[in-house]
Amino acid sequence: MTETAAGSSRGPSGKSSEKRGFFGRIFLFIRQVIAELKKVVTPTRKELLNYTLVVIAFVVIMMLIVTVLDLVFGQGALLIFGDGVPEQ
Repeated sequence: MTETAAGSSRGPSGKSSEKRGFFGRIFLFIRQVIAELKKVVTPTRKELLNYTLVVIAFVVIMMLIVTVLDLVFGQGALLIFGDGVPEQ
C-alpha cells in the first residue's frame, strides 16, 4: 500500500482514528486514485514509438513460435495417426 493510502485513514498512533462510513470509504478511494494518477508519467513520442516496436516484435516472434509448434505437432499427429485417407 502506498504512503497516501496507508497514512490517510490512520492517526498518529498508527491505529484507525475512526470508522469510515460507506460514502467516506468511497471518497477516500477516489482521493487515493487521483493521488496515484498524478504520479503517472506520460512517455515521450520517442519512448512510445520504442515501446510500440518492442511489443510488435515480441508478438511477431511469439506468432512464429506458435506457428512452428503447430506445424510440428500437426505433422507428428499425421505421422502417428495417419492422414485420414483409407488405404487401398
